[in-house]
Amino acid sequence: MIRKFGFGLLWIGMITYASFLAPPNQPDTFELIKNLSLGNLEGINPLIVALFYIMGVWPMIYSCLLFFDGRGQKVPAWPFAAVSFGVGAFSLLPYLALRETNPNFSGEKNAFLKLLDSRITGIFLTLAAAGLVGYGVFTGNWGDFIQQWQTSKFIHVMSLDFCLLCLLFPALLGDDMARRNLKNPLFFLAVALIPLFGPLVYLCLRIPLPVTNPQSHQATITSTTH
Repeated sequence: MIRKFGFGLLWIGMITYASFLAPPNQPDTFELIKNLSLGNLEGINPLIVALFYIMGVWPMIYSCLLFFDGRGQKVPAWPFAAVSFGVGAFSLLPYLALRETNPNFSGEKNAFLKLLDSRITGIFLTLAAAGLVGYGVFTGNWGDFIQQWQTSKFIHVMSLDFCLLCLLFPALLGDDMARRNLKNPLFFLAVALIPLFGPLVYLCLRIPLPVTNPQSHQATITSTTH
């Protein structure tokens, strides 16, 4: 209950901060978002470009856990995962507040779940994120970024969203490791403490999820009770 209350309070606080305390919107914000979405990047600080596209990588990282976690929840995970591609942690926090601890997975993995469970997906996301980070860090203008962070609601809130996504990942990590019979506190700590690349390395290294067929599992229970 305390965990749920904490996530709910954080969600309300985030909305309040973004609405009333963050810097104001700039007149060119819509044009900036349109150009970033369409790939018209000329004249845009590479740091902003990198951050914008990394905010598309994060929902994929979370989806690789959410769709397995959601299998045993009363509240489906997919709507929150889908909306997170547009609003990031603003969408994920309500799910974290509503979900129950779920260290199990039963049933078959369809093609979509197999894709999310694949290490190849983790490797692809890692390469994409590494390329974006390298592009932003080595070619971006940090002075311009700091100025825009201080004056633009879009840049400011997007940066805050990135930080929150880094901090919230351990909330799902423990159950995902339990579903895969991974019992290594040091590994959990390393993944949790390394922003962005900790979760990405986890997706590359985690063992495939063992699948339990509900019918065979029920048959086993029945046989042991007779």
